[in-house]
Amino acid sequence: MTALLALRGLTAGYGGAPVLFGVDLDVPAGAALALMGRNGMGKTTTVRAILGLVPPTGGSRTFDGVPLAGLKPHRIARLGIGLVPEGRQIFPTLTVEENLIATAALPRAGQRAWTLERVYGLFPRLAERRRHFGNRISGGEQQMLAIGRALMTNPRLLILDEATEGLAPLIRAEIWAVLSMLKGEGLSLIVIDKHVSALAQVCEQAAVMEKGRVVHAGPAAAFVADAGLASRYLGV
Repeated sequence: MTALLALRGLTAGYGGAPVLFGVDLDVPAGAALALMGRNGMGKTTTVRAILGLVPPTGGSRTFDGVPLAGLKPHRIARLGIGLVPEGRQIFPTLTVEENLIATAALPRAGQRAWTLERVYGLFPRLAERRRHFGNRISGGEQQMLAIGRALMTNPRLLILDEATEGLAPLIRAEIWAVLSMLKGEGLSLIVIDKHVSALAQVCEQAAVMEKGRVVHAGPAAAFVADAGLASRYLGV
């Protein structure tokens, strides 16, 4: 299957200190990849390097065959990559609806557009809070808003960094159900999260990072089923 996103030998770091050491990843169109690993192993840096928020120092990145080298982050996003960042990072002094409108982009040819009405249908709580400021809604609602805001860019690949971190169990379940539905509609996903069994329910493939390298890649269900592997790479 042809990769929508392909990383080959990706290296990156901060202030001259290397963090990523030759990362290889493939995300086929319509597929979901769980990006796993303990804290500090390079998952967020990989996401930031994909989007150009951390300039890569080596290797290659292609999205739908288009090389990303030299492109600014906003140009990469416009190719069809949406990000739900760790910590949500919504605009606190804008209303829910203003947050959604702020990122709206036109859909690509043949793509079903994400509109306010469609996002509100996905997350009815946001419709109820549409006039509330971002800093006046709950953490779970902020995460829904962060997802909705990313969808309003009409992405082909949605990346979620700590998809359900700090959320109550009922809200987590709602987020996982939404991700399953989005994947069922053909949206490609990269999902970072600590809830491994839930990841395996949504994602077919898993890539595990350790010290800036991908040390395991394969079916997510098989990784979760192998207690030794999970303990080796995710245990504390």
